[in-house]
Amino acid sequence: MARTTLPMIAAGEGGLSRYLDEIRRFPMLEPQEEYMLAKRYADYDDRDAAQKLVTSHLRLVAKIAMGYRGYGLPIGEVISEGNVGLMQAVKRFEPDKGFRLATYAMWWIKAAIQEYILRSWSLVKMGTTANQKRLFFNLRKAKSQLQALGDGDLKPDQVDSIATKLGVTKEDVISMNRRLSGDASLNSPLRSDSESGEWQDWLVDDRDDQETVLAESEELDQRRGMLKRALGVLNERERRIFEARRLAEDPMTLEDLSTEFGVSRERVRQIEVRAFEKVQEAMKAMAREQLPTLVDAD
Repeated sequence: MARTTLPMIAAGEGGLSRYLDEIRRFPMLEPQEEYMLAKRYADYDDRDAAQKLVTSHLRLVAKIAMGYRGYGLPIGEVISEGNVGLMQAVKRFEPDKGFRLATYAMWWIKAAIQEYILRSWSLVKMGTTANQKRLFFNLRKAKSQLQALGDGDLKPDQVDSIATKLGVTKEDVISMNRRLSGDASLNSPLRSDSESGEWQDWLVDDRDDQETVLAESEELDQRRGMLKRALGVLNERERRIFEARRLAEDPMTLEDLSTEFGVSRERVRQIEVRAFEKVQEAMKAMAREQLPTLVDAD
């Protein structure tokens, strides 16, 4: 996608307000107009169409970015990262699938912002497992639900509740809570009585090179496509339970799903396990089908 000129958030007081005022001037698109612009970009690489698709969704990025203000990072940079995710979404959007760009773009925007936050918080040695990332982004919400709003240590019963809800260990909850408390600036000194430098001096850019990132991104896109096709082997109830338990950012409990479908929690668990097995087998079959192509390519 060609370089898209977007409004910038000026440094200093009032910069964010001016930016928000500026992006409100871009008109929202009607469904048919959005579809036609997306088709023009997809079929003819029309950069003006892409520009209109991006600018009409800048307000969506800003709204999502505001939800990540509690991580002590400059909101302008958070919004900029979200805009990068939006442009990736426009590049990959398939209008003939039948859904709106905003629905598709939300995943890309959140993913870009969350990856930026994780990179910026590398000084606390963030874990890379799905459970640890879920804990990182959902701990504040879980604490709010328990009315544990302070920055001090959690009570034992609160730790137990959060660990169970998010599927992590109690030690992970305690450690993450202490790391997130305070949202200290990266320019803060390591010790007030020392000349050992600032926290940011200890940040190390351990990201992979661009070629590795591109390869991993292409592999991830391929896996997403395979998963999307594999979900087609499930019936409506299986798919609902599988997505709610395995794919949702905040997984539903067995109790909630048992109430929704009028069956026991054990029955929901059995359906979940069976759905997982069916999806797994479908993905294995697709991988086997691709193997001859890979061999021929060599």
